Amino acid sequence: MLMEELANRLIAWIREQVAGARRQGVVFGLSGGLDSAVVAVLCKYAFPDNALALILPCYSSKVDLEHAYAICQQFHISNETVVLDTIFDSLRKTLPGESYDAETQKMAEANMKPRLRMIALYYLANRLGYLVVGTGNRSEISIGYFTKYGDGGVDILPLGNLVKYQVRELAVHLGIPKEIVDKPPSAGLWAGQTDEGEMGITYEELDRYLATGKADGEIKKKVDAMMAGSAHKRATPAIPSF
Repeated sequence: MLMEELANRLIAWIREQVAGARRQGVVFGLSGGLDSAVVAVLCKYAFPDNALALILPCYSSKVDLEHAYAICQQFHISNETVVLDTIFDSLRKTLPGESYDAETQKMAEANMKPRLRMIALYYLANRLGYLVVGTGNRSEISIGYFTKYGDGGVDILPLGNLVKYQVRELAVHLGIPKEIVDKPPSAGLWAGQTDEGEMGITYEELDRYLATGKADGEIKKKVDAMMAGSAHKRATPAIPSF
């Protein structure tokens, strides 16, 4: 499918989802990364007057913030900034856990950040009568590379059928700045964190496996294990059959 056709179909799909839910527009988190930039532009085209970007720094990279504001300026996207540093610190100090396994602390605290962002997004969605648009792509969703009830807590996922290289091609078509397109993907959970470093495989390897079903033995084994281990993230809460 040509990128122009894909973009137009996604824009129409976003409008259909909002209309079907009887909402008035869309709100989304804008991190300054590739996926959120693409979602931001699609949402702006879908709802020129009813698309709101929330920039939600929580000890975030200065470069990412600059990129987020650059997208808003280039595409004239309405935006609000909510700094979550103080809330994050307060919650971290309030929650129990000093006697727990120290190895789990880093990831537990990192996952607090997208969950706080989810709260902010739904607050504005409730106030405005909007849907929350997520930024996850097929590559990340397939292996559970998202925070349950964090960046996974959304109403719609326009990029959910696109692997990473397709999102990158769409970004180029939409005119996303090159420095954002070429930036190493990162969830920004801690300083120096990158998606590929945390996953232990490259997006190229993952995308190839998802697209063709073919991969080297170790890559296939790793991806299959991540898919199985994250199945609960893609399912609705279990309910007894009796």
